Amino acid sequence: MPAGHSTGRSRSTGPRARRRAERRRRLRRTILLGSAALVAASATAYALLPEDGTTRTAKARKTASPEPGDGDTDAAGNPVPQGGAKSPEAQKSAAAPSPQPSGSPSSSPAAPATPARPGVFTASTVAGGPQGKGPARRWRIEVEEGSGVDPESAARSVEAILGDPRGWTRDPAYGFQLVGAGQPVDFTVKIATPATTDRLCEVVTPELIGETNCRAGHTVVVNLKRWKEGSPQFNGTPEEYRALIVNHEVGHELGRNHESCPGPGRPAPAMMQQIKGLLGCKSNAWPFDENGTYLSGPPVL
Repeated sequence: MPAGHSTGRSRSTGPRARRRAERRRRLRRTILLGSAALVAASATAYALLPEDGTTRTAKARKTASPEPGDGDTDAAGNPVPQGGAKSPEAQKSAAAPSPQPSGSPSSSPAAPATPARPGVFTASTVAGGPQGKGPARRWRIEVEEGSGVDPESAARSVEAILGDPRGWTRDPAYGFQLVGAGQPVDFTVKIATPATTDRLCEVVTPELIGETNCRAGHTVVVNLKRWKEGSPQFNGTPEEYRALIVNHEVGHELGRNHESCPGPGRPAPAMMQQIKGLLGCKSNAWPFDENGTYLSGPPVL
């Protein structure tokens, strides 16, 4: 073909040109699809990235304490009025206790109390030295089970009463000694419930049932009610009345008999049955006064 002449077909529309255009279109589609995939992968990676401490704290703060206007609800979805105060419904919901799961107690059960066993006594185990100048009468205390009285503490209380300078050891003829478990004794002090006291003391007088103390053989029986409460006829503390019980009943163990009021306004003798009335005397728990004078009264015949 001579130079400068054409076949009449454009070069841009020939088969080769069409193939090149098709390749360019496929290349553009590949590039566009690759870009879209890259954007999607970047978004997924961002969503899966772990939150740092600042982000977690901000989110927790936003969830736990929503500001008014930030959805206007608290963490439970309750409406929050302006100012941040919870609605009455939300306050009721917060105040209501969480239900306990079935079979799970709300608190640990209290330890069971020591069961009472009427007529069963626990002996003290503590021991002490001789008291007084006379031959030591050996003794031990026993407490009825379920009474709530500790035998060791009660033994020390009675020991202090017997060794008091106003007590029987003021007389040089008398002496005492608290002995431990398994040792022989000359007499026993029992603290018993009112019902057991009535049985041991064979109480039959109606006004004394459940109220009195006694000595039965070589056993001093102390009524638990009187040990704890004292006596309505005695103007003093229960601790003082305990001294009267011990001094009166141990006085019988020493061979002393009942005495009466020596006169109005005078101290009642320890050997007086003060639970029956004072007859004008003043309440007194001790055989001797602070000067060592025996507080006596007329004998009861």
